[in-house]
Amino acid sequence: MSRLYEVMFIVRPDVAEEDVDKLIAGFTTNVTNGGGVVKNVEKMGRRKLAYLVRKFNDGNYILMTIEAGGPVVLELERRLRVSEPIIKFITVRIDEEEKRLAKVKALRGTRRKVSAEAPAAIAPVAHAPVAAAQVAEAPESVPASA
Repeated sequence: MSRLYEVMFIVRPDVAEEDVDKLIAGFTTNVTNGGGVVKNVEKMGRRKLAYLVRKFNDGNYILMTIEAGGPVVLELERRLRVSEPIIKFITVRIDEEEKRLAKVKALRGTRRKVSAEAPAAIAPVAHAPVAAAQVAEAPESVPASA
C-alpha cells in the first residue's frame, strides 16, 4: 500500500552544495529502488535552528515529498539516521490530511454564501442622531395623579 509522506531533514551547514545534491540523489534512488515515487524535492536553504543540535546553530533544510510503502520509508529513515551529514530529520504521513482538506473544500463549494445575500435583504437603519432628537422632544416628567 502506497502512502504520501513528507520527509524533512537538516544537513550540517559545513557541507558543500554538491555534496548535498549527491545526498539528495542517493535518498531519491533509495526511494525509487524500493518501489516508491519522489513527488517533490525542495531545498529550503540555510536557516537558524531553534536550539543547538550536535553543536550547530543553523543548517540546510530539505523537504522531500514521497509516495511509498512502509518498508521503503523505514529504510529511508534508517539511512537518514546513519548518514553523517544529517543532523535532524522527521517523517510525516500527509495523505490523510489531504483527504480531509479535499472534503472541506467540497463542503465549502456546496454551501451558498449568506453574506452575499444579506446586504440586499437588510433595509436602511435609522441613524442614532435622529433617535436622540426624538428623545429630546419627549416631555421630561409627567406628574402622577392620585
